[in-house]
Amino acid sequence: MSFKSLDHIRCGRGELLDPDTHARQYSNVRKAHETELIEDYVELIADLLQAKGEARAVELAQRMGVTQATVGKMIRRLDEAGLVTSQPYRSIFLTDAGIRMAQVSRKRHLVVLRFLRALGVSETTARQDAEGVEHHVSEETLELMQRFVAKQASLTQPDE
Repeated sequence: MSFKSLDHIRCGRGELLDPDTHARQYSNVRKAHETELIEDYVELIADLLQAKGEARAVELAQRMGVTQATVGKMIRRLDEAGLVTSQPYRSIFLTDAGIRMAQVSRKRHLVVLRFLRALGVSETTARQDAEGVEHHVSEETLELMQRFVAKQASLTQPDE
């Protein structure tokens, strides 16, 4: 097997990244994987609360494409983390910490989605890709994505 480029693991001088830097990259990805499912649930609960006034386990299961038992386990986990409150057969509500997490997650999601749209990515693909990228992108990259979208918007709006 031959790979033409090792740019993804080289530093500016053409040398391989030092082991600590390389390990940090993988560590950041592992941390993102740990929180992404939690963030997805919290964001979906917030969306349902805003759109419908309630978030029920059955609808979470439908929209996440999982069983109600899986949702039940996650809701217990979110409750233990202090992100939601719930009672059997009742709506699920976000705590203040859950609301803050949902707001941050939604903001990140929208920045990535708008960036992908500005690049010309199809709506379906942009929505799918934003769902994963939002959890793995740095604050620095998010800021640049946001600036790019704002610049694109200013270029496409007619002068008044």
